[in-house]
Amino acid sequence: MTTSPFLTLHELVKKARQKLNHDNWDYIVGGTETETTVRRNRLALDSIAFQPRVLRDVSRIDASTEFLGHSLRLPVFLAPVGGLEHFAAEAGAAAAKAAAQFGISHMLSSVCEPGLEAVAQAAPDALRIYQLYVHGDADWVDAMAARAIAAGYDAFCLTVDSAYYSRRERDLAKRNIRRDNVPGREFQARFTWSDVARLKSKFAIPLILKGIATKEDAVLALEHGVDMIYVSNHGGRQLDHCRGTMEVLPEIVAAVGGRAPIMIDGGFNRGADIVKAIAAGASLVGIGRMQCIGLAAGGEAGLTRLLEILEQEIRLCLGLLGVNTWAELDPSYLHPAHPVGTGGTLDAFPLLALDEKSFY
Repeated sequence: MTTSPFLTLHELVKKARQKLNHDNWDYIVGGTETETTVRRNRLALDSIAFQPRVLRDVSRIDASTEFLGHSLRLPVFLAPVGGLEHFAAEAGAAAAKAAAQFGISHMLSSVCEPGLEAVAQAAPDALRIYQLYVHGDADWVDAMAARAIAAGYDAFCLTVDSAYYSRRERDLAKRNIRRDNVPGREFQARFTWSDVARLKSKFAIPLILKGIATKEDAVLALEHGVDMIYVSNHGGRQLDHCRGTMEVLPEIVAAVGGRAPIMIDGGFNRGADIVKAIAAGASLVGIGRMQCIGLAAGGEAGLTRLLEILEQEIRLCLGLLGVNTWAELDPSYLHPAHPVGTGGTLDAFPLLALDEKSFY
C-alpha cells in the first residue's frame, strides 16, 4: 500500500477540486444540456439495495478476476477519457502506469495525449485497450487498428454513441469551447454496422463497441461478430435524457445470454457501485470521472491511491454481503430501493459537506 495522506475517496475529490480551475472541474462533473442522463446514472445505482447473507465463512476474500488472458486485481478498468492532459502532465501515460502498478486494465482514448504508441511504451505489461473515435475513412480506421495491434494492445474499441458532439452547456455558458471543428468528425456520423462487420472481418484483435444502451443493439453487435459489449451513455455527456446504465444492464445481460463479456461505465464512484454491477452480470466496470479525480489530486500516485481505497471498499462489501468471490454473487443479492440522493455527480461523497469552505 502507498504511503498517502488520503484515507477516503472524498478527500481525493476535495483535493482535486482545490487544484483544478472551474473549466476543468466542470469537465469532470458536467454532462450535456440538462444533465439528466448524468443524474440518472447515479440514481440507477442508488435505486439498488443490497440483500446480504450472514453466518458464512468470509475469511478468504478474493476480489481478483480474469479478463482477456490477464489476471486483474479488481474487475475494474480505467475508462477512456479524452483530455487527461488537463489533470496530469503525463496524461494517458500516467493513467496507464497507475493501472499497471495497481494491476487493472487501461483503455486509452484516441483523443488523449501522448498517443497510443507512447502510452504502450509507458505501461508495456498492462492489459491495454485502445478506443477510437472515427475521424477518417475506412483506410484511416484500418490504419489505426493496425497501429494498435502493432503497439501490443489487447483489444480495439469503437465508440458508437458519438455521431455528433453534444451541447455541453457548462462549457458553452462560459464560452469555453472544447473540440470544436475537429477534422474528420463527419466520418463518425457515417459509421454503420457494415463498417463494424468490415473491421471485424479484417482484423483478429478482439473488438468492443462502446455506447451500447439497448438490448436490441447488444444483439446486433453479437450478430456482427463483436467480442465484447460496452454498456455506456458516455457518462451523460452525449444524448441527454437517457436511462441510467445500471437500469439498462439487466436487460442487456439477459439479451446477451453469456455469449460475450459485458463492460459498463456511468456514475461508478464507490466500491459498492462496482459490486452492484458485477452482481447484475457485468464482467468489468469502468471508472472515468474518478480516474480524473485521482490524477488531478495527485497524478499517478493519486490515482493508484484511489484504486487502493476502492479495493478496500470492494473487499469489505463482498465480505459483508456474505461472499468470498465474484463467482458467488448473483442478482439475488440486489433489490430495488428508493434512492436517498438527488442523482448529483457528488452524491456518492456526502462527507464533502463537512468542509465546504476548503472544498471550494
